[in-house]
Amino acid sequence: MVSVSHIHSSLRKIVVFPMAASMKTSQHNRSNSVPSAPHPLISQIEEHLQRLKSSDSTSSSSSISQQLNGLQDLHGYATQMLQLPTTQRALAQGCCKILVDELLEGSLRILDICSTSKDALLQSKESLHELQSAARRKRTVGEAALTIDAGKYLSSRKNMKKAIKKAVEILKKFKKENSSDIGTESLSMISSLKEAEVVTLTLLESLLYFVSGSKIQPKQRRWPMVSMLVQPKRVACDSANSNTNEFEKVDETLQSLLSHKPQTGILVEDFLNHMENLELCIEVLEGGIEHLQRHLIRTRVSLLNIPIKY
Repeated sequence: MVSVSHIHSSLRKIVVFPMAASMKTSQHNRSNSVPSAPHPLISQIEEHLQRLKSSDSTSSSSSISQQLNGLQDLHGYATQMLQLPTTQRALAQGCCKILVDELLEGSLRILDICSTSKDALLQSKESLHELQSAARRKRTVGEAALTIDAGKYLSSRKNMKKAIKKAVEILKKFKKENSSDIGTESLSMISSLKEAEVVTLTLLESLLYFVSGSKIQPKQRRWPMVSMLVQPKRVACDSANSNTNEFEKVDETLQSLLSHKPQTGILVEDFLNHMENLELCIEVLEGGIEHLQRHLIRTRVSLLNIPIKY
């Protein structure tokens, strides 16, 4: 049976500068007796990890979008690291198979959660388009048209929240398993990749909470109470100072529209503005998830291309 120390020893080549391979044999042998300098890519991965972990503002679409961009960079660096010849040679050893398998399983889990998030966003967009059409037709076909489509929208939202709740429960289980696997004695690159999985799952959890319009975030952050007053200007989806949950805004405005019929003339215009804001935000979040998926697939392909020696 191969010991953990043997695995760590065989992987130390990963964190050596590429120029070390060109050193003379005597110098190379002597360098094995001293600690190797970390590869620059590891420093970049660590920097992005710290930046993402310190960004705790996930109560708005703009902050989630920014963190999705940060995750794309993080996984881009991870892919570059896995494609290094030194990394490939070290992980190709049979004793490292279990580490590669764990990383592959983790990447598959994250891709599954990404698909769940995309499905929720797509379903939201389709339901929203139907509701927008009903709101615009309201003046010509009467109150019944909006009421029927509003009921369909709210029913769709209810079913979506149930699906998201189940997905979050599975996601939390994945996070717990990954967190328990990270040890202080783990090799820096493997530890960083494991930590990247946890950070990615945490953000996707925030995204699912956001889409469901949940009042409580994973970090016990509460959504601010959304005012039902008519806004003089539209709130842009990417507003840096906005903590508005656009999904919750539409839900609450719809409830107000259905219960305050005497004021429908004002509320319908306000409601249309909120739906346009939500549509823009859905498009931004969809784009962020799609780009993240591409980076995750590249990372997974790099892992699959490692020629494990048995």
